[in-house]
Amino acid sequence: MVTSRRRRTTFKMAAKTTNLLMKLRSLMKNHSYVSEPLHAYIIPTGDAHQSEYVAPCDCRREFITGFTGSAGTAIVTEKAAALWTDGRYYLQAEKQMDENWKLMKDGLPDTPSQGDWLIKVLPEGGRVGVDPFLLSTETWKPLSKQLRLAGHSLVPVGQNLVDLVWIDRPPPPNNNLIVLSDKYTGKSWQNKVKAVRDKMKEKKAEYLIVTALDEIAWLFNLRGSDIEYNPVFFSYAVVTMTSVNLFIDEVKLDKQVMNHLQLNGSRGTTGDDITITVHPYGDIRKFVESFQDEGNGKTWISTKSSFTLADLIPKEKRVTLPCPISLMKAVKNRVEIDGMKQAHIKDAVTLCEYFSWLEKMVPKGNVTEVSAANKLEAIKRGQEDFVSLSFSTISSVGSNGAVIHYKPTEETDRTLSTEEIYLCDSGAQYKDGTTDVTRTMHFGTPSGFEKEAFTRVAKGHINLCSAIFPCGVKGHMLDTLARTALWDVGLDYMHGTGHGVGAFLNVHEGPCGISPRVSLADVSLQEGMILSDEPGYYEDGQFGVRIENLMLVVKAKTEHNFKNKGFLTFEPITLVPLQTKMLAPSLLTEKEINWLNEYHDKCRDMIGPVLLEQGKKEAYDWLMRETEPLA
Repeated sequence: MVTSRRRRTTFKMAAKTTNLLMKLRSLMKNHSYVSEPLHAYIIPTGDAHQSEYVAPCDCRREFITGFTGSAGTAIVTEKAAALWTDGRYYLQAEKQMDENWKLMKDGLPDTPSQGDWLIKVLPEGGRVGVDPFLLSTETWKPLSKQLRLAGHSLVPVGQNLVDLVWIDRPPPPNNNLIVLSDKYTGKSWQNKVKAVRDKMKEKKAEYLIVTALDEIAWLFNLRGSDIEYNPVFFSYAVVTMTSVNLFIDEVKLDKQVMNHLQLNGSRGTTGDDITITVHPYGDIRKFVESFQDEGNGKTWISTKSSFTLADLIPKEKRVTLPCPISLMKAVKNRVEIDGMKQAHIKDAVTLCEYFSWLEKMVPKGNVTEVSAANKLEAIKRGQEDFVSLSFSTISSVGSNGAVIHYKPTEETDRTLSTEEIYLCDSGAQYKDGTTDVTRTMHFGTPSGFEKEAFTRVAKGHINLCSAIFPCGVKGHMLDTLARTALWDVGLDYMHGTGHGVGAFLNVHEGPCGISPRVSLADVSLQEGMILSDEPGYYEDGQFGVRIENLMLVVKAKTEHNFKNKGFLTFEPITLVPLQTKMLAPSLLTEKEINWLNEYHDKCRDMIGPVLLEQGKKEAYDWLMRETEPLA
């Protein structure tokens, strides 16, 4: 799955937004909702937890623009409407937005930033409104400063104006929770709370406010389904040195969850005396306000938390650092690592069955992108502990594969054939782990350029995965390794190379990553982290190529150890063959061929017996053919 902050693309006809914009602009001047008229209104993509994926009730930017991609910010002024999104979504946004909207291609040198654009179009003393729950502190502060220096102001608007326009807005989800035992987590929630408190002591913080949904799910060893594909639930948490406070709708707390959280007066078998106090979900703001006058204790809140909550804490009492849970969650323990490996064995079994089925059915001419994706999901559902997909499957043929975040719909559905490349990016949520795998296949005879593109992507994939680097290296320092073979001939791709992945959590997990954007990859890689390795190449209107494995950061065995730094490398945990007929062997080095042969041997050894055990003989035969060694 391509590195990003986004939902998967669903192409549809351009929305008609004239009436919506007219109503929104009227509200921007309405004194019932704003003290003074607004000259611009910002509509971010995220929710109050700054989630990458959002529930239907929080798809405000999608509603007002018609653009369904998960990354982007819309700004509406009295006379203009503009959407900023990056290179992954240019084609999609152009197709989905009507003539009212101007696409701002973020990342291109000629595209102004949101602040620069606002300064240019605002009247003197312009007021820019935004729902402060939807903008993180790290976004609010620089934008507010830039506007202030130009004589304008960024204004928090308590009532979200898009919600007033959105007549049929879906209600917030309220789904049941899943309790995870130590069998899956490797650590009790009580011990996690203790570890968090140790981190708080280091920073002399008396309170820790936790707003990211995956961090809360990880902390309490609970999972949910309030956001599609992400096993999280709407909640907040505040940890102090003497209490643990969970803000959640109590209807979610069935008997099993209450026993797990020891809310019924029971105590853990280890004698833990940590108790949890449950508060209504909507009381978080009132609670944070209440302890600001109590003593001199400091409050730790992440820069990624909403401006609303951070602004409640006096600056002198605020510890503004990444939440400690973010890094604790990213470094997997032994149980989580074993679970992730087991999940990828199950996923490899499903993909071997799927690709062997495609190889047989595609020449018949009756398999489409949609029917193929549905078939793959049905196969995945047959594996033990399957919960859901981890994102909507990208099943794309030919030119559709060049759209990086394509998702087939009835309007765009195409038939798979022996004449075009097929790109499949899929993943699943199992109770023991999260998967994300991309393979690019051709069921006929690929052209010379298609083979070259595939081979150069494979070279980059191998180059990154086999890298050895000293402890302390950050992800942005490794990104070039995956691009060099493409750069050699003037090719490239417009997305990051790797993202962190949760253990039965979000398929995109911070804070680690591999990207040219320092902001997405500015954390030192550590043993136990799991990231994707997914370089690609996309020829507009023709085809797309991407190869993606998940890989575990492990200790490297080196002859020397400079300054006792210690060295790391990657171990692939995805075990699905690369299609060797897509390769141009003359472009591969001996080292790359050896890596590929060793990888395919591992696929045979690990996946072959499981396929036979599950009675999938055709898939086993396919695996054996696809893993024949390259000379």
